[in-house]
Amino acid sequence: MWIDSHCHLDAPEFGPDHALAVQARERAAALGVGLCVIPAVERANFDTVRLLAHRLGDAYALGIHPLFVPQALNGDLQALDAALTQHRDDPRLVAVGEIGLDFFVPALCEPALRERQTLFYREQLKLARKHGLPVILHVRRSADALLKQLRELPTGGGMAHAFNGSAQQAQAFIDLGFKLGFGGAVTFEPARRLRELAASLPLTALVLETDAPDIPPQWLYATAAERAAGRPQGLNTPAELPRIGAVVASLRRMAPADLARATAANACAALPRLAALHAGAG
Repeated sequence: MWIDSHCHLDAPEFGPDHALAVQARERAAALGVGLCVIPAVERANFDTVRLLAHRLGDAYALGIHPLFVPQALNGDLQALDAALTQHRDDPRLVAVGEIGLDFFVPALCEPALRERQTLFYREQLKLARKHGLPVILHVRRSADALLKQLRELPTGGGMAHAFNGSAQQAQAFIDLGFKLGFGGAVTFEPARRLRELAASLPLTALVLETDAPDIPPQWLYATAAERAAGRPQGLNTPAELPRIGAVVASLRRMAPADLARATAANACAALPRLAALHAGAG
């Protein structure tokens, strides 16, 4: 059984009533995807991801994404604390996330927003510690800064989503108890460094994800020129996970079924509440 450790099935691409998410989830289940983890990105979708996870039989996380920090209010951190308290006995609540730092978007690199991102990141690490939950990290040109704060405010682990750093940064996250997420980006042959990491890192460090509807795999991706010529971008869904997994398995020279078992176990180790859901789905 595969676990999609990171997907946004509440995204607008899946429709206002989530009908496309339900259809995509059914296709994924038929292909062996037993569980998905649906992280929140802002206060406004805390309830949405929770209700959707229950509707689909999946798991969810609550947090404020760095891309949503510019419009977030300080009171949103208090709302997150309240939601984590209110739903602390919900077995489908498995982490605080998606949280982190983004130093790829130019506007977010301005000093004031870098500082505000760091404030929200640190406060959410504190909430994870308070509530005894792991974290799901957004890591985009920010690995060293994320690691610095994690060493000051260790959470007991979690996942570094869509990891694309160096081997040294990978090892630093592993040393802090984190698993590293690999998804659609690894299916592009020019991504040599990323593919080398997927092939060479300890198997116990890997989890798989789609980040649906974002980061489409190579077979769904349309370049800007292709889109201008009328080719639509394919919709990335959890149903793509087994094929992504097959690419990683090929890079590691192992059977896809063995990779599915290993990465599912790793996801359960990173997010301990997943284990009971995984056992129930198996």
